Amino acid sequence: MRFGLFIPQGWRLDLVGIDPADQWEVMSSLADRAESGGWDSIWVYDHFHTVPLPTDEATHEAWTLVTAFAATTRRVDIGQMCTAMSYRNPMYLAKVAATADLISGGRVQMGIGAGWYEHEWRAYGYGFPSAGERLARLDEGVQIMRQAWETGRAFFAGKHYSVDGAICRPQPTAGKLPLWIAGGGEKKTLRIAAKYADYTNFDGTPAGFAHKSAVLQQHCADLGRDFDSIVRSANYNVILGETDADVERKLDDLESRIAKIVGADAASGTMGAFRGMPAVGTPEKVATNLRALKDAGMAYGIFYFPNIAHDLEDLELFEQQVAPALR
Repeated sequence: MRFGLFIPQGWRLDLVGIDPADQWEVMSSLADRAESGGWDSIWVYDHFHTVPLPTDEATHEAWTLVTAFAATTRRVDIGQMCTAMSYRNPMYLAKVAATADLISGGRVQMGIGAGWYEHEWRAYGYGFPSAGERLARLDEGVQIMRQAWETGRAFFAGKHYSVDGAICRPQPTAGKLPLWIAGGGEKKTLRIAAKYADYTNFDGTPAGFAHKSAVLQQHCADLGRDFDSIVRSANYNVILGETDADVERKLDDLESRIAKIVGADAASGTMGAFRGMPAVGTPEKVATNLRALKDAGMAYGIFYFPNIAHDLEDLELFEQQVAPALR
């Protein structure tokens, strides 16, 4: 199994209490730690407004961070989980990604999806198209980016995007970028993944992962794609404690911290993404859960630690007791 680390960027209220002028130093130091700590990759989210509710707390822009990390790290891969296709013209995005890849020396991973956060869509003037339209844009945009990276030019006349000899020079280091297509929509998203993806990213619970994998496998069979050529990944929220009581205390502390910003109801709603999830528990329990998922075909985990901008305990427990059991 390979391991990716989400760097806190404010989207999930994980930089609260740190002066915005000091937040890059925190993010950069955690990226440096990932480099020295054996992580395979670092990741950011592509969002503009905080969750679970929009607030005035800082949310740093994804591709600016990708480029900054490209210039300040040397080994780890760098990705976004995941870029919303409609937030940027796909040809422009192809150019941005290629430039960042060259700065990094060939380490950028292209995470891409249809997008979902309605509030920021509308606030930024993008409207909020139907799911079908957002997915159609994803399909067209991926075709444009692939052509641009592989040939240096793109010609495409679609329903949503058109380019006419748009130049992408220089091309990415390897002549293309690894495509991570994120989302678990069974009729369209996973079919798009079966057509184009090098990596997928979807539900990481045992039952959900098994089901989505089966759907992806059927799409691959229908399209003549080798299912095993696609690396399957999932994202995991991590809370670790030496005892169950330690874990419960940390969960309560996290909920209380978020509640101070967005209120008790919104904070309580966020905790379903933690309580009972595979990467929440004692190190032994989490390693057991992840080992079972690895055996089911989950080859790449990307891990989010809500506390690491302030406290490294959970990260240290993971590095010392969980990751070694799975490598």
